[in-house]
Amino acid sequence: MSNFQRPKIRIPKTKSEWVWDVIGYTCYIGSIVFLLTIWNRLPNQVPAHFNLAGEVDRWGSKWELIILPIIGGITLIIMQFLEKHPEVHNYPSRLNESNAPQFYLLSRKMLNQVKNMCSLIFTAIILESVTIALKWGKGFGVWFLPVLIIAAFIPLIIGLIQQRKIK
Repeated sequence: MSNFQRPKIRIPKTKSEWVWDVIGYTCYIGSIVFLLTIWNRLPNQVPAHFNLAGEVDRWGSKWELIILPIIGGITLIIMQFLEKHPEVHNYPSRLNESNAPQFYLLSRKMLNQVKNMCSLIFTAIILESVTIALKWGKGFGVWFLPVLIIAAFIPLIIGLIQQRKIK
């Protein structure tokens, strides 16, 4: 990429990006509303950490649940900013003027999906902690962590495979 300056290209959001945003932001806002709604019913101690088997291995103050929406909000803000500036993303050396729009769109879509997947993950963790704390159930179990990890990496893997097809 010797003298090639990465252009700032305005590419409208795709329908899939809008759908992912609606899902992600709805879950994020919903998790906050949910926490506010059940806050007074929560015991002082709630699950604060889970081991690899999906079992609670540390209990903490219910105030620790506030950390999840805060981290989720910071994640959303940072990733939303990066989503709006695909010219700063990392690309292979074959990026050039003719394929930049394809690379930008693919990278932005991949980031959009990861951003919204993070919202879903934070929401799921809140739901699991509250479910256990209020004795509504035993949590999501041993499959919870592997499913979350796989779900977080699927958009990246698909995006990288699609990126290899760009000439």
